Amino acid sequence: MGKSKVLIIGGTGYLGKRLVKASLREGHETFVLSRREIGVDIDKVEMLISFKMLGAHLVPASLADHASLVDAVKLVDVVICALSGVHIRSSTIMLQLNLVQAIKEAGNVKRFVPSEFGTDPARMENATEPGKVLFEEKMMVRKAIEEAGIPYTYVSANCFAGYFVGGLCQFGKILPSRDSVLIHGDGNKKAIYVAEDDIASYTIKTIDDPRTLNKTLYIKPPKNILSQREVVHMWEKLIGKQLHKTTISKEDFLASMKDLDYGQQVGLGHYHDVLYEGCLTNFEIGNEGEEASQLYPDLHYTTVEDYLKRYV
Repeated sequence: MGKSKVLIIGGTGYLGKRLVKASLREGHETFVLSRREIGVDIDKVEMLISFKMLGAHLVPASLADHASLVDAVKLVDVVICALSGVHIRSSTIMLQLNLVQAIKEAGNVKRFVPSEFGTDPARMENATEPGKVLFEEKMMVRKAIEEAGIPYTYVSANCFAGYFVGGLCQFGKILPSRDSVLIHGDGNKKAIYVAEDDIASYTIKTIDDPRTLNKTLYIKPPKNILSQREVVHMWEKLIGKQLHKTTISKEDFLASMKDLDYGQQVGLGHYHDVLYEGCLTNFEIGNEGEEASQLYPDLHYTTVEDYLKRYV
């Protein structure tokens, strides 16, 4: 069986650029949506050109132009949407719903991977406000996909290492301190950290795999299921120094949200659910899901310890 043709939407984004490279690396004929709204964003234009030089096809289209979107979808077998979180919230949820309608009309797609890639929204009915709305909107997209009868794979990649590991699990920090760290609660709730390149590689592995059809792929590398204190301890070993630790209670953490803007409240709410409630590790994967590292044992994932070494 030949390789699928893949269309990636959001290919110049944080995860999207990795998905493009992973798709090309796996030998898929890869198409990248070149949105007409890109304007004079030179960084994105240069990135698109770099994809073309690697062998990708650039497809001019717009998520707001139904006809162009349908034409783009008709070129491929698989569609992967990697719009960043800001493109899924509130008024712009229509972008993904527009894509679902285009896929339905085109009628040729054998697999759709919508833009999720974080916490499984189906398990977040008790999420902290206002972040809960983000999960509700993702469930709206899922409902539209399933009602349209579109074959899918949902990817739950848990915590992006760049955002969580880099900052030692502290909100708003992406570089590890060599002096001090803020510990959330007792710091012992387990979370799951995944390198962004690994997220892309696992996602591309799923698209031709019948085992992941109409299921959720959970990326849970066993060596990366760690508490905040374990992450901090790994960093301390690498730098040969103990950090000064200050704890923040759940109540104080939630109180700190009230004067922040909406986007920051959403982010802090997610950190609360992960680091205080343990929402990523308080369930077992059932028949509706598969675990990536078990499905693809030959894919050598990046451990948290190895990820931290880049900052030494």
